[in-house]
Amino acid sequence: MSTTTADRDEFVRLTDPYRRELLAHCYRMLGSVDEAEDLVQETYLRAWRSYDGFEGRASLRTWLHRIATNTCLTALEGRARRPLPSGLGGPAEEPEEPLRAPVADVPWLQPLPDALVDPAGVVAARGSLRLALVAALQQLSARQRAVLILRDVLAWRAPEVAALLGTSTAAVKSSLQRARARLDEVAPDEDLVGEPEGAADREVLDRYVAAFENADVDSLIGLLKDGVELEMPPFLEWYSGKKDVLRFLHARVHEKGTLRMLRTRANGQPAVAMYVRGEDDVLRVHSLQVLTVREGLLARITAFLEPADLLDRFGLPEELS
Repeated sequence: MSTTTADRDEFVRLTDPYRRELLAHCYRMLGSVDEAEDLVQETYLRAWRSYDGFEGRASLRTWLHRIATNTCLTALEGRARRPLPSGLGGPAEEPEEPLRAPVADVPWLQPLPDALVDPAGVVAARGSLRLALVAALQQLSARQRAVLILRDVLAWRAPEVAALLGTSTAAVKSSLQRARARLDEVAPDEDLVGEPEGAADREVLDRYVAAFENADVDSLIGLLKDGVELEMPPFLEWYSGKKDVLRFLHARVHEKGTLRMLRTRANGQPAVAMYVRGEDDVLRVHSLQVLTVREGLLARITAFLEPADLLDRFGLPEELS
């Protein structure tokens, strides 16, 4: 391929607007921000190498998504899925007991910072980026994942998906049907609906932060739905139901002034970074929590309890003064 600086400049100018969209696509496939970023880089490398053969028979966006999908499928060969604890077993039953040792050999699902995705894209695809749905996608085979994302998220036609995957339109339709049925089994419908953030949701977040920072258990009680769930990768234990979640939190609520929270956003959802004050009076990061708000109450708290490798991507410090 003979290239010039002008060719490279044109390639960058035309393809760079799709970078964040492709990151979201690869993240849906992989469940990992780290791996998604690597595969977006690989996608652009492959696209550049074959750019002189791109003749506009498809849109540039479609062409890039085709390359990204194939790159993801190759990367997923023989790779373990990325679950959350609720995808590995039933809820624990002793909320007051200490957590067992973290499970280090599981490639846990990672949260996606909203800041890495185009703001318009987050709004348009909020439901498809929610943590519950991305976790549910991990229950599908790689090809089923690709079919469902291409058809239901990107709105590709079945023949287009079939051409990409080298299969028949009938096979694509059958795979999509199986993928949807599997999602119905592993994820409640209400978790897959992206509710637009509004004043009520921001109020829930403010009340949640205030309850923890003020060690106000009574206020926390009023924020939880009856069927609320709490999970904390990399620990296998997770809790379901308001009674058990409250028992777990009550046993661990710190004194007023020992906690601080910084607001952020992940997967199109409100999120917070929690910092705990140590004996040396330094506030160190404890967890990154992604919150699912439904009908003005908290329906799920996913607390990533070893968040050090996530902080840079969220632009968060390890310590607060």
